[in-house]
Amino acid sequence: MSSFVRNGRKIVAIGRNYADHIKELGNTVPSEPFFFLKPTTSYLVSGGRVEIPKGVNVHHEVELGVVIGKNGRDISQAEADSHVAGYALAIDMTARNMQEVVKKKGLPWSAVKGFDTFTPVSSFVPKSAVKDPHALKLWLKINGKFKQNGTTADMINRIPKLIEHVSSIMTLEEGDLLLTGTPAGVGSIAEGDIITAGLETIDGASLATLEHGVINREKGYVFTG
Repeated sequence: MSSFVRNGRKIVAIGRNYADHIKELGNTVPSEPFFFLKPTTSYLVSGGRVEIPKGVNVHHEVELGVVIGKNGRDISQAEADSHVAGYALAIDMTARNMQEVVKKKGLPWSAVKGFDTFTPVSSFVPKSAVKDPHALKLWLKINGKFKQNGTTADMINRIPKLIEHVSSIMTLEEGDLLLTGTPAGVGSIAEGDIITAGLETIDGASLATLEHGVINREKGYVFTG
């Protein structure tokens, strides 16, 4: 499963799964798990540079990713853990000003979430290294200053329920990445920033890290509002 970035077929991203993040954006708590898809072409390994498209206000959202280890459809919560190969640290980059516009129009989020470089992701963390995925620290810094500092214990819907829900709609396949939501503290990035992020046990042992520079994209799409 260490090759999930190369071989995985989709990224399934859960939205609004931390109460404090829902509050900071003025959103409502969904009645059931809410998700969207991101293309695997948005993956960016640690050390790569995040690109800001022209006219776009890009926000960082640090997340725990679950790497699916075997195909499954209609997976029960009791069976969910057997479909987990391991984990990864990820950042769900979001074109926030674009998102605000499309939400008002009732349009999809594909472009908002799907730009190249919009899913920085760590190397694979085997399941054996994680005693409890709901007892992990997630943090993100911009230029050395904490912006997000949360714990997976605060998830509204836990991983077995997320796997059950998503697989009741679409088959989860080996190598897919399930992003489980972000804690509070999301915010903008700018050219020249250095983004660092970490996934740790509650005791402070490091499981994964990310480091990325930020540049403005010279070509491609221009958002004009």
